[in-house]
Amino acid sequence: MSILASMLPIALVYATPILIAALGGLYSERSGIVNIALEGIMMVGAFAAAAVTVTLEPGPMAGCWGILAGVAAGTAFSLLHAFASIHLKADQVVSGTALNLLAGGLTIYLCQIFFDQQRTTAFATGLARLSVPGLAAIPWLGPALFKDVYPTSWLALLLVLLTWLIMARTPFGLRLRACGEHPQAAASMGIRVLRMRYAGVLISGALAGLAGATLVLTQDIQYSVTAVHGTGFIALACLIFGKWNPFGVLGAGLFFGLSQALSIYAKDIPLLRAVPADFFFMLPYVLTVIALVVFSGKSAGPRAAGQPYDPGRR
Repeated sequence: MSILASMLPIALVYATPILIAALGGLYSERSGIVNIALEGIMMVGAFAAAAVTVTLEPGPMAGCWGILAGVAAGTAFSLLHAFASIHLKADQVVSGTALNLLAGGLTIYLCQIFFDQQRTTAFATGLARLSVPGLAAIPWLGPALFKDVYPTSWLALLLVLLTWLIMARTPFGLRLRACGEHPQAAASMGIRVLRMRYAGVLISGALAGLAGATLVLTQDIQYSVTAVHGTGFIALACLIFGKWNPFGVLGAGLFFGLSQALSIYAKDIPLLRAVPADFFFMLPYVLTVIALVVFSGKSAGPRAAGQPYDPGRR
């Protein structure tokens, strides 16, 4: 039990960018746009965050400005996907794949321009950890949620609750969901489908950029093309595993976070010591494939996701 308790803070660190990116995918797909470009948007957000943080250090707010830069860069980059998918009615999977490929080359090129190497300069601190006196003493939850915790972890949990409230309790959320289920019916009620879909994709880009910034500033010391290492695709699996529901996404994100933390603590578990360490490093990706195989057929996503909006269709 003590090992599990010590795993929880590490699992939360790994789960945070997965969870934020998956929530971003939720907004996009609920509006009717499949966004498999989460990986590429995370890469752009991670680069922007690392570059701004390095530039502003040793300023006390360098990491915070880096986070904001990641959000802005992710939003701007996702606009390419929105324009291609919504305005030009391009195949959404092809558009997302193109952005994933573009992000790798673009960030390496920018690193070469600004830092004369294929990665950013290492930053000194990234984001600072915070503790909440009193709450940190709560058994189990205290050390995981309130002791030496990155503020982005609190933000991720807040975003889950906020997303649920928006989707279930606000006119904006209900209109967004209507555009993802039956856009023609939504348009007949006066909802501007194209505008709602643009909003869904841009919110998705902002959250994916935030996820990339969070990842690089909490789990690394600089941005490189391998920094994101498939986290965006794990977030997509998390979205399917969680059945496009914010609280389902939270459970799936924590599950994937624990699977990554297990690679660190496996040597301390007697039954797992003999298993090669490489097995645990690939475990999150294996679980991603299993989750997609098992749940993709059982999870019903938004009905109109992936379909260009045709006003004449009934």
